[in-house]
Amino acid sequence: MHQDYGVELSVSEFVSLLNQNLEYSFSGVVITGELANLRVSKNRWVYFDLKDESSTVKFFGTVYMLPGPLEEGMLLRVKGAPKLHNLYGFSVNVQKISLAGEGTIKRAAELLKAQLAKEGLFDEARKRPLPYPPKKIGLVASEQSAAYADFIKIISNRWSGLRIELIDVQVQGEPAQEQITKAIELFNEQAEIADVLVVIRGGGSAEDLSAFNTELVTRAVSASRIPTLVAIGHEVDFSLAELSADCRASTPSNAAELLTPDKKHVANNLKNYHSSLESGLISVLKNAQQKLDSQTDNLHTMVSSKFEFFKKSLISQTALLEALSPHNILKKGYSIVFKNNQPITSVKNLSINDNIKVVFSDGQAVSQIKAIEEN
Repeated sequence: MHQDYGVELSVSEFVSLLNQNLEYSFSGVVITGELANLRVSKNRWVYFDLKDESSTVKFFGTVYMLPGPLEEGMLLRVKGAPKLHNLYGFSVNVQKISLAGEGTIKRAAELLKAQLAKEGLFDEARKRPLPYPPKKIGLVASEQSAAYADFIKIISNRWSGLRIELIDVQVQGEPAQEQITKAIELFNEQAEIADVLVVIRGGGSAEDLSAFNTELVTRAVSASRIPTLVAIGHEVDFSLAELSADCRASTPSNAAELLTPDKKHVANNLKNYHSSLESGLISVLKNAQQKLDSQTDNLHTMVSSKFEFFKKSLISQTALLEALSPHNILKKGYSIVFKNNQPITSVKNLSINDNIKVVFSDGQAVSQIKAIEEN
């Protein structure tokens, strides 16, 4: 005879039945508590406890679920499914881990910042200049946000002809980091990529801005082949995504100002430049005219000087030619004797009865040699 203790089950039957009830009642429970006893096994599995003032619950998952570097005492919000393992006892199988509480979020960001800085993600040498102004902008933002409205309003007022392509994402809450990361990847996968990739969000609490301090978003910004500009929150807010970007803007409005010149200033500058150019051209033309006038005067002086020189030379040479002219010599009483139209320079070239022609200054005479006397 035995006492009735209730339903009699084997150990395996009890484990199976309990898990069926746990799965039905707690398929996706979210538990918030303080992290304790964190342990990583074989760089793959992670074990930890969550505790409060009076209780402790064990958790099991993979390292890929960790939101970043963690340390004891952080406040975590863990989604999971409770289960009784047939060998290792009760634990909650982790489905998702997120940070809870501003203190934990800030401390997690500090730990992640130190890790990523060690890897060189924030080095100034990695940062690229942004095109100014860009022709095509890839924008990651919430279309319903004031940050998006401010950015579009200011950039439209400052410059024209820009192509702005938006991927609308949640910028806070559980889906935010995955949506933001996917949007950055989509822009980088386009055949015709944007000139600059802009990620913006308005101000908020540390928890509101936490997506931009996650490893997933920070690495996505750093890995972008498109130059990045990130503006999260107000001027005093400084996220890890901003640190990994090529350029950080203090606010979404400031991001619009950094990307584009003010067309009013550009128009004024062009007007001033036109006036300066006109004055410069007038000055250049005036100087050129003065130089031309001076060169013209110098040329006139040089030509006059050359003309006088050649004139005097011509007069001198003309006088010399006249002095040496045979006609002038004949006027002095000299004559020229020709025989057979050839001038005779010696009496030896003459013979008796030769016909000769004697040329005087005022005419000529024909004669015949009757006698020859030599000196």
